[in-house]
Amino acid sequence: MALSLSRRCLGGNAGTISFRSRAGSTAPAPKEPSEKMNMFMAINSAMTVAMEENPKTVVFGEDVAFGGVFRCTVNMRERFGPERVFNSPLTEQGIAGFAFGMAATGGHDVIAEIQFADYIYPAFDQIVNEGAKYRYRSSGAYHVGGVTFRAPSGAVGHGGLYHSQSVEAFFAHCPGIKVVIPRSALQAKGLLLACIRDRNPCVFFEPKALYRASTDDVPTGDFELPLGVADIVKEGSDITVVAWGNQVHRCIDAADMVSKEGISIEVVDLQTIIPWDREAVVNSVKKTGRCVIAHEAPLTNGFGAEIAARVQADCFLSLLAPVSRVTGFDTPFPLAWEEFYVPNKHRVADAIRSTVNF
Repeated sequence: MALSLSRRCLGGNAGTISFRSRAGSTAPAPKEPSEKMNMFMAINSAMTVAMEENPKTVVFGEDVAFGGVFRCTVNMRERFGPERVFNSPLTEQGIAGFAFGMAATGGHDVIAEIQFADYIYPAFDQIVNEGAKYRYRSSGAYHVGGVTFRAPSGAVGHGGLYHSQSVEAFFAHCPGIKVVIPRSALQAKGLLLACIRDRNPCVFFEPKALYRASTDDVPTGDFELPLGVADIVKEGSDITVVAWGNQVHRCIDAADMVSKEGISIEVVDLQTIIPWDREAVVNSVKKTGRCVIAHEAPLTNGFGAEIAARVQADCFLSLLAPVSRVTGFDTPFPLAWEEFYVPNKHRVADAIRSTVNF
């Protein structure tokens, strides 16, 4: 039986026990057996559940057969065989096209790994022009909803301009796909399983800095989290801070810093970029009257701009200050200056202070 959690059902179920994770969110305690996992282990566990559940599920990508660069597919070839876990040529466009072909004509659920999100651009045409529109262009006769693309993304500490990019905004502009970014091992397992089972193509970006950063108590069996539902990881009353992926942890650290100054911060983890939980963000901002949005991607046309526009439109009469964004800069990702490029806790804290004191 799948274990499915939703922020909106919290506190409403009699007899539900709550637990608090590293990021601070409260959710029903998993009822199934669990064990300590870091993010790459949780991703492996999610794919293993999917492979055991459906014999037509396959996993492939560059170096996937030996376990992958980040070891997310370790031991899967030995367990499920070379016909279900296999390598691909070094062609991201080919990976995407082959994935959609298997889903459309073979009825497979496909988990396709793009080795780094920075190299997903050659597959962009296949994903946004073919896969995302396949159901629409066939009037519902066909779909490729069984495809999930996994891609390590974001800053890692030494990646430079070709192994550090956050590219979610490019895909967020495309109707027909879902875009998901987890912040921890628990979210990674639950959201990845939801993506695999969703009947729309999904792009699942994995913050590679978090693969081994910490561990969570993660259910060893079936565990699913709903897509399109944000998670309020820290409650507050003075200002709302919205983030996703690794940036959530920097925002929590910033909130802890600024809370010593008497400012109460609510931190919202979006989790799903498309479709994003507008209701959760709008309700939070209406409560606090202020909003800061933080993400690693560059400022101009980053997904934070879409959130800011929606907040301005829906919360106009509640806003006590302009919406603020804390982001990467409008430059290529710099190797030598990564420490200053990434929106760290100090930049987020400064934005919180200036917004509250507006």
